[in-house]
Formats: sequence, structure tokens, C-alpha cells
Amino acid sequence: MTDKKVCPLCKGSKIMAGSCECNAEWRGVDKDEGVDDCICEPDTKCPECNGKGYIE
Repeated sequence: MTDKKVCPLCKGSKIMAGSCECNAEWRGVDKDEGVDDCICEPDTKCPECNGKGYIE
């Protein structure tokens, strides 16, 4: 029997949701109508457990 410990970094989730940072001051940079004042990182596989959700 293998002991599987829940990965503390991603809390058992296989995918880590990308973090978003929002700042209303960024709106003035782009003159397009569909300006988003948030910058988001893409979802990534958990680096600590390699996307498994647990540590063997």
C-alpha cells in the first residue's frame, strides 16, 4: 500500500488556477474599447506534485 499525502502547495488540486492582478490605473494605457484592467497568468500544472494532486 502506498501512502499518498495531499500536496500542500495545490491542496490536492491537479491544476493551479492562474493568479490575476487587477489595477484600474492600467485602463488608460490602451485606447481600445475592450480594455481589461486585469492581467492573469494561465492555469498551470502543480510543480510540486507534477499535476497529480498528491505526493507519493
